[in-house]
Amino acid sequence: MLTQAFVAVTALAGGSALIVAEPLPQTATVLSPPEDYLLGTPFTSYLVPGLLLAVVVGGVHTAAFLLNLTRSSWRVLGAATAGFALLIWIFVQMVFIPFSFLQAVYFVAGLAEIGLIMLALGITDPAAGESRSR
Repeated sequence: MLTQAFVAVTALAGGSALIVAEPLPQTATVLSPPEDYLLGTPFTSYLVPGLLLAVVVGGVHTAAFLLNLTRSSWRVLGAATAGFALLIWIFVQMVFIPFSFLQAVYFVAGLAEIGLIMLALGITDPAAGESRSR
């Protein structure tokens, strides 16, 4: 749950920063990466990546956090969706922009989310696997 909250807050903040930097070019150096990172991508500005980061990554993590907080029966699916959304975001990002320490941090966070889901479902328990195969 803590990882979901961390990713939700930082994705919403990061996406918002990219969105705000678009109409305010004087803030671009502070709020967004260099424009050079967009070369070779399908994007001409950071507006769409900012929206995707805030809405998809931040939104899915916020929903997963709230599902966990309310102990919803959908919490496992929400957590798995959030973990995979984060990993997909990082994989795609790494194709287009140079490696950064933050990519490693969020990659580990996504792996942790998926690993915790596997533990919660008992997938990593060899004894549980034997009983499922019968």
